[in-house]
Amino acid sequence: MDIIPVGETSLPMEVILDYLDSLKQIYTAEAYDLFAHNCNNFTNDFSMFLVGKGIPDHITSLPKQVLDTPFGQMLRPQIDSAMRSVTQAPVPDQSTALPSSNGAPKPVTTNGAATRSVGKVHNITSPSKLNTLLVSAQSSCAVIFFTSSTCAPCKLVYPSYDALAEEAGPRCTLIKIDIGANADAQSIASTYSIRATPTFITFLRGKKDDQWSGANPSQLEGNVRLLIQTAFPPHSHDTLKILNFLSASTSPTVYSKVPPLDKLLAKLGPTSSKHPAVNAAAAFIKQRSTDGAREAPVPDLPALAQFLRTAVSSLPPDTLFAAYDLFRLTLADPRVSAFFAEEQGDTTLLVLLHHVNEKGSTCPYNLRLVTIHLACNLFGSRVLRHSILGDQKLAEAIVALAAGSLLDHEHANLRVAAATLALNLANAEHLARRDDAPHGAKPGHLPESVVTEMAASLVEALGEEGESKEAIKGMVLALGRLVYRADKGSEVLDLCEAMDAGAVVLTKKSIVDARDQSMVEEVGGQLLSKGLKV
Repeated sequence: MDIIPVGETSLPMEVILDYLDSLKQIYTAEAYDLFAHNCNNFTNDFSMFLVGKGIPDHITSLPKQVLDTPFGQMLRPQIDSAMRSVTQAPVPDQSTALPSSNGAPKPVTTNGAATRSVGKVHNITSPSKLNTLLVSAQSSCAVIFFTSSTCAPCKLVYPSYDALAEEAGPRCTLIKIDIGANADAQSIASTYSIRATPTFITFLRGKKDDQWSGANPSQLEGNVRLLIQTAFPPHSHDTLKILNFLSASTSPTVYSKVPPLDKLLAKLGPTSSKHPAVNAAAAFIKQRSTDGAREAPVPDLPALAQFLRTAVSSLPPDTLFAAYDLFRLTLADPRVSAFFAEEQGDTTLLVLLHHVNEKGSTCPYNLRLVTIHLACNLFGSRVLRHSILGDQKLAEAIVALAAGSLLDHEHANLRVAAATLALNLANAEHLARRDDAPHGAKPGHLPESVVTEMAASLVEALGEEGESKEAIKGMVLALGRLVYRADKGSEVLDLCEAMDAGAVVLTKKSIVDARDQSMVEEVGGQLLSKGLKV
């Protein structure tokens, strides 16, 4: 047995858990392979994310060394046969929406991008776990439900409590404690002087708010909903009639189409196309597109990052787009996107984005277009989405890329792609606001200056766009997302009022398709007129 230190990480636990959650679609029980997809492969990916390097090669290469021997080749069929009953189980379709309790489809994940998590009841008996949950709810609210296995009335409110947890989502932490489960649970009950079950205790912003006993589902639902409303006061925008706008999808748009890889590599030139990092990335993309993400081991990401950072100065402008396109395709994998999200210092993403932004109008069309597609793919990962919201330099680079293309009068495709990028960015901010804590610091948000700059670019571009229906739809939605639920007195509201954004949007109603006209009218006539008076 060896203990091998690989480094230290300063990543917050929330980011680490987001990354682990993104791997659920890759490391499933059904995908397990003793030689090609095992615990060491997982550990290698996890280490790469945490400290920027994998585990030692003599561990990850051991299966290949075994298979290269006559004994290993003889043994492989027997092991495969023994494992078939486990590994050949059907894998659920990740792209299919699952029905919720009310029959409506639940949001699904797109290329590793998680939508708003469905709340659940935390069944605990540990004082330390209870303290952790209450600490995590200090800026929102929490409920403790004290119950016991011998309490018949308690069972009457179980369905209501579960439904409230799902309804509340991340806004409220709902906890259930069986006081007869063990000595720790009894100690918790004693600490809170619980003498009967069911008993409920609510907490608002870290302090005890209320306590009551009795199995009354209506009382429980009313009290918990009032608690959440107190923690998250309704916004004036909640009274606006903007159903079509709110029902528009918030899932990110990603560009994952794989071109012929041989032709793509040929465009890199004879030297770059033979670079080990390029060959490894191409092999990874090919295997991922044919066998699936579960069977594709991640290439050497530090080597790929180094190649990309040097490519901006070593490759001619008319071939550089091929390197960007290769990177775009690797980002479709959550393991790759998470690694680049947590790079330290002058990151690969910033180098690539700044190179295109600095070229401005002289940047070749194909390079600018593939860079926008690459930037859109950044939002396909929840880890990267959070990184963008918390990194002002990266957010500013994305805004500059989108803004510089929204006014391109020669290429409608560029304007559509730029509108899509702006919408991905605006949706990320919109989701962060929706799940936000009501008081105190609000990490993981776009700086106000970034929101205002993006909104100004959208209003200006909308004023000039008279051709592309897709571009107009994307820009209107993006502008609406940036304004919706903005804080009172924020710069973006003042900007939209000064630029008469509502009137600008309404002039585009006749251009878009009939199915989108109601949405445009809601954004222009409601959100950007009445909604500015918050």
